[in-house]
Amino acid sequence: MRVAIAGGGIGGLTLGRALAERGVQADVYEQAGELREIGAAVALSANGVRELERLGLGEGLAAISTQPSSLCIRRSDGTLICREPMGEGNVYPEAFGSAYYGVHRVPLLQLLAEGLDPDRIHLAHRVTDASEDGRLRFENGTEAMADVVVAADGVHSAVRRALRFGGESVFSGTVGYRGLVPVSEIPSLPEPSAIQFWAGSGRHLLHYPIDDGQTINFLAVVRTTDWQSEAWMEKCDPTESAHAFAGWHPAVCEMVAAVSESARWALHDHTPLERWHLGRVVLLGDAAHAMLPHQGQGANQTIEDAAALAVHLASADTAAPEPALERYDVQRRARTTRVQMYSRRAVDLLHVDANRFAERDGAFAALPTDLAWIHGHDARGTAEADRHGNSAVHA
Repeated sequence: MRVAIAGGGIGGLTLGRALAERGVQADVYEQAGELREIGAAVALSANGVRELERLGLGEGLAAISTQPSSLCIRRSDGTLICREPMGEGNVYPEAFGSAYYGVHRVPLLQLLAEGLDPDRIHLAHRVTDASEDGRLRFENGTEAMADVVVAADGVHSAVRRALRFGGESVFSGTVGYRGLVPVSEIPSLPEPSAIQFWAGSGRHLLHYPIDDGQTINFLAVVRTTDWQSEAWMEKCDPTESAHAFAGWHPAVCEMVAAVSESARWALHDHTPLERWHLGRVVLLGDAAHAMLPHQGQGANQTIEDAAALAVHLASADTAAPEPALERYDVQRRARTTRVQMYSRRAVDLLHVDANRFAERDGAFAALPTDLAWIHGHDARGTAEADRHGNSAVHA
């Protein structure tokens, strides 16, 4: 089995590691001249972390990550709505089997790439065309043929477009402002070691610690009526986000005002696809199911995809891999569609008007139970059960 992976991000590299573990040959083709991803940091929940630990990355991952002490949800004035212990008392790992981490993307990509043959990571290979017989064509004039092509090339997937899988991008009606701020510049921040949501009418702020608690990674989200730019990101005045959160708790104001350069991101997801594979080509991660960031599941669902797909490819018939791709498709598509819907619902809940605050606060109190189906999921175990004909649970 020869596998060509388009995209050297978290999904593509995780798949490469998972396939190597099973003795499957894979080449990774990355369009950039170095391994990097958009965005500064990523939150990894237990459903993603457990798969990386199975690949022998647990110790290395823990060394570059920060475990939040708790999950706090607050009103815009700082009033605490609910607080759930996480790393504190080892509550979260005991509940879900693995830790919850905040980690910078660059060291995460380096960790994933370390165990791969460097001769099989091909940089500066931008996909220009793909065909369902397993052929990739690149901007540099070269081609690759494989028994299976995996499109792990992100939300703007060139492979998905070339084969017309569909999936229209949907603007969520929100824009995001991202930033990294030294914790020393946010003196008013209560419990800086926690992952926290601050909720208000038409806007919210999420942040969590990275760099051993020395840095806060934040995403500030604001409702907007329209997005005119063809690009999904555009530069803006750093004071724009500060104005949007004027009058909020001092810690919020300190955080959003601390960035010297800023950009606004139009937050999109995609309509669920009717299929994830065509011939010898299959989709993975954002190429298959781009989702809003409000459940922190983009990277984690991508890691789940990689873990599941590796199981199915390892047992596939090289001459006819389509049945294995179909099993992966059926296993993963229903779950990721459900996570997409929950991500959409989350922002609606966070942004309710003042007359619905009591309803919102009650819903937040039920979060640990409500989200167990996400964080407690075992993607690899489910794929192995499917492979042996026991497919009772896909949730």
